[in-house]
Amino acid sequence: MQGTLRSVCSILMMVLIALSNHLMAQDKPTLELPTFISQLERRFEVKFSYVDTDIKGIEIEVPSSNQLQEILNSLAQQTGIEIKQLNERYYALSRSKFVAICARVLDNFAKNTVPGATVEVLGTEKALITDVEGNFKLENVERTASLQIRYLGYTTKIVPVSDLILEDECPKILLAERREALNEVVVYEFLTKGIIRETDGSITLNTGELGLLPGLAEPDVLFGVQALPGIKSIDETVSDINIRGGTNDQNLILWNGIKMYQSGHFFGLISAFNPYLTEKVSIYKNGTPAQYGDGVSGVISMETKNTIEEQFFGGAGFNFISGDVFGQLPVNEKLAFQFSARRSTTDFLDTPVYGSFTDRAFQDTEIRNEQNQRINENLEQDETFFFYDFSGKVLYDINDYHRVRLSFIAIDNDLDFLESDTDTNETSRSFLDQTNLSAGLQWYADWTNRFSTHANIYFSKYDLDAQSFFPNQVQRLFQENTVEERQAKITSSYKLSNSLNWINGYQYIETGIINEARVTEPNFNLNEKSVIRIQAPFTEIQYRALDDSFIAHGGLRANYIENIDTFSQWLFEPRINLNFRLANYLRGQILGEFKSQSTNQVIDLEQNFLGVEKRRWTLSNEEELPLTKSKQGSIGVNYAKNQFYLGIEAFYKNVDGVSTRTQGFQNENQFNGDLGRNDLIGSYEVKGVEFLINQQGENYSAWMSYTYNKNYYTYDSIVPSVFPNNLDVRHTLTLAGTYTIGNLKLGMGLNYRTGRPYTEPVEDSSLDTTFFPARINFKAPNSSRLPEYFRMDASATYGFSLSPRVKAKAGVSLLNLTDRTNILNRYFRVSDENEIERVDNTSLGLTPNFNFRVTF
Repeated sequence: MQGTLRSVCSILMMVLIALSNHLMAQDKPTLELPTFISQLERRFEVKFSYVDTDIKGIEIEVPSSNQLQEILNSLAQQTGIEIKQLNERYYALSRSKFVAICARVLDNFAKNTVPGATVEVLGTEKALITDVEGNFKLENVERTASLQIRYLGYTTKIVPVSDLILEDECPKILLAERREALNEVVVYEFLTKGIIRETDGSITLNTGELGLLPGLAEPDVLFGVQALPGIKSIDETVSDINIRGGTNDQNLILWNGIKMYQSGHFFGLISAFNPYLTEKVSIYKNGTPAQYGDGVSGVISMETKNTIEEQFFGGAGFNFISGDVFGQLPVNEKLAFQFSARRSTTDFLDTPVYGSFTDRAFQDTEIRNEQNQRINENLEQDETFFFYDFSGKVLYDINDYHRVRLSFIAIDNDLDFLESDTDTNETSRSFLDQTNLSAGLQWYADWTNRFSTHANIYFSKYDLDAQSFFPNQVQRLFQENTVEERQAKITSSYKLSNSLNWINGYQYIETGIINEARVTEPNFNLNEKSVIRIQAPFTEIQYRALDDSFIAHGGLRANYIENIDTFSQWLFEPRINLNFRLANYLRGQILGEFKSQSTNQVIDLEQNFLGVEKRRWTLSNEEELPLTKSKQGSIGVNYAKNQFYLGIEAFYKNVDGVSTRTQGFQNENQFNGDLGRNDLIGSYEVKGVEFLINQQGENYSAWMSYTYNKNYYTYDSIVPSVFPNNLDVRHTLTLAGTYTIGNLKLGMGLNYRTGRPYTEPVEDSSLDTTFFPARINFKAPNSSRLPEYFRMDASATYGFSLSPRVKAKAGVSLLNLTDRTNILNRYFRVSDENEIERVDNTSLGLTPNFNFRVTF
């Protein structure tokens, strides 16, 4: 009984003590901070210096401790005031300009966490997203600033930083659901996961998230961009991409800010850039930012991963053409090394894909005479070919505000080619070596919350070297095309307000190009070298309304172009980009630009560089080859609602300073006539419409794209002076879809286009033997059309886990599923027997490929 009473008394005592503590906590006295500071000075015989306005009006709970340091710690925690001890007796109080904050974002209906919400410090470039629990934390934020919290489906909320200053527990921020959330969507994801249309009209490919595309079982950067309306390769390669009727040399291709003069392997059939380290690809067809010069038809800018991860990641894989490995190795939290390497198996492993690619790359052997008979049946060919590429990147974060990145890349193609005539037993041998070596250094600096800079310097060297040994073993031909380029560029960004940003910068480029040719018998030597220097200041204003109803970019680029031997001139290039809301789910866009370029690729002879890579780079000199200048404008509308997208855009482009040597006219002496030359200067004009409709569901995507182009040359010295462009493909149609079943992804697509133009010999008197050698009499330029082009592609991938950290994926692709023979190009030449030969270049046949990859 007594034990029971003692237990009851103990419990009552504990309850009374707890209740007493609770009441004391509820009744903690509060004082204004200035008053309490005076009490501390008397009590501990110390002195505090401060600005009255820093502590005026602040109330604090009086700490219960009798220790001065514990009291000061409590004051700092309650008020955020910084307390610094100057000596044994004197202390300084100051209200910190910057504070640390944290919060947890929830929805205000079910109080569920909101992971992935964007948290932005208004007026700065500081932003992050909430973690899986909806939490976020920010350091060094201005006390007077405000946060903007955004998430799709919720109303954007503005919260003062002062409400979130770190205490014992992070406060909660409640977001209200927005019923008409899609009204505010200004970027569109279409076709497949990872392809996004941005507000400035550019297209972004996030390769790490890129879904399946028909014909591609694994991502290929430059093949992937051809899924977009207005971007195709008329000869099925990645080294000849045509953007809105332009030639490939009119595209500016950048890798980590470095201009690339070589973009493909297997002479254009495979992209030379590793897609697994390429984080983002940006494509501009019009309305290009002022920081970009060159590329009168378009810009393709690739960027590799730019952040340091805590853990090593990487992968390796192979297919029927090559094997590769990639990874990023963190040395510490500030330093990491990134690498990728790939090598072909073509010189020691013969596969069906290699056979198909070889037939496509090394053709020019489907030669027929006027009676449509093949005439090269006695030629046997044997080739040894391989390629490799290697890229690396050093990532160094000096601190939170300064980052340095060093990038380098090497690309190489090597060919040893034998051709034997079984009738004469004569053999010719040729070698071709194509390399690109580049290195670049970038420095990213955040000087303040509003002002940042980006500095970029690089060196790039491209070399194409060919040697031919003819059957008599006496005559030898050596050809070389070398490009060396150096660039220094500085770009600054200043945030004038929450809606207004100002970009300024300066770019210096020096490009030197050497073209050499040497024949041993008869003796002939050619050595041409030219250098162009470009200095280009640029400026751009960017405006974005807080509700995204109107987004505008306007810029100006001033190019001072100097060829050290022939000319110098100023060119001014305005750029404009407007994006605006027309109605719910509907936005309009107006784009325009002036651009110019001083580098072009020319074709002098169809047999140059073995006839495999016959294009060579050269510089404008304002005599035989002027500067190429373009003007472009477009207007379009985009509609998006409930995973349905519809876009239509009409455009006009005019390009002046176009030499016939840059356009791929392949007929021998087609434009010689009485002019005695083949480098006529003119222009071309393109008018067109691009249309895309896409419906996506939880596990499928289906789309149709259509492009109409009307593309005409104007050459005053040719009769007629106006005629169809070599790339005048009037109608292009794509129907495609993807479907996902668990870990299995399937894709199928159909590509159709009308035939490209070509020039036929006249039917009567087609050969003019009054000349030596004889010449072909041609009809009006590009007055005939090739047959229609049709190709169906399919692909499938299956992903699975080998362990919790190691993932695997197997894939198969089928190009030209119907094995249709499509004629890509046709031209004519005169044989040694004075017969007209018709040369047909044909497409890939049925080409299956398999790949397997592991990532970790």
